[in-house]
Amino acid sequence: MEPGLVVAGHGRHCLVETPDGRRVICHPRGKKSQSVVGDHVLWQPSQDEGTIEKVEERRNLFYRQDEIRTKLFAANLDQILILIAAEPEFSESQLSRALIAAEAERITPLIMLNKSDLSSPFSLAWDRLAPYRDMGYAMLPVSLKTGQTLQMQPILELLEGKTTLVLGPSGAGKSTLINRLVPGAGVVTNEISQALNSGKHTTTSTTWYWVDRAHRTALIDSPGFQEFGLHHVDPMQLAAYMPDLKPHVARCKFYNCTHLHEPGCGVLAAVNGNGSDGRISPRRHRIYADLFAELSQTRY
Repeated sequence: MEPGLVVAGHGRHCLVETPDGRRVICHPRGKKSQSVVGDHVLWQPSQDEGTIEKVEERRNLFYRQDEIRTKLFAANLDQILILIAAEPEFSESQLSRALIAAEAERITPLIMLNKSDLSSPFSLAWDRLAPYRDMGYAMLPVSLKTGQTLQMQPILELLEGKTTLVLGPSGAGKSTLINRLVPGAGVVTNEISQALNSGKHTTTSTTWYWVDRAHRTALIDSPGFQEFGLHHVDPMQLAAYMPDLKPHVARCKFYNCTHLHEPGCGVLAAVNGNGSDGRISPRRHRIYADLFAELSQTRY
């Protein structure tokens, strides 16, 4: 068996990169595909393709889950770059969901706000993100507009030596960012699409790109999403994955407090401005309450 890294996937096929840089189409052993981009695998050559025999233990696995299906994004990540734009207005609920999914897997999130060239919409969007800056999330303003000079150095410094999943809704500028960071990314995508889809230019689900020649820094591109389900998160654990709520949970009178209506709730006290360690934005508590209701409905 040979070691390899899964760098792309589509359906039941995946593309595995060997330590010497070769890329081989591989199929899972058995009926179910169990590998995702970022997996370290052991595979067996068979003619000009291969069979995945084993997926090595993962450090983490980033995914979303709704009532019907689970969508696996990637494994063994160092950080997640969540790209949103000042215009059209980003969904704070979707941003919060992606951050919660990252916290649940102990993956560091980085928020990038695009379209800093649009002064008024950008200013409003930046103000909306104030609670997230207060929580300590790293945040970078950018303008990915075509023809605009993009200062790459601050972005490259945040990515250097790490494996980063780029996540964001359609239209936020994800493709533009990746093409700026990885010259020739479009060519790589077409080659992968041809290999995995028998010549059809269907976009692969998730794709790995090396940013540097030394192969120390990697970007993983994922498809845009409109919904981000968190059905794999226990509603009673939800507050623990929200850094602005978490410090106040210890002050709750009841151990099984839902932080929605109970007397002596430390979280509600902070929402009402009585918390001793800072205030929770009412907007953020509303996101928590909506998510708690959604997750409780599916579980109980």
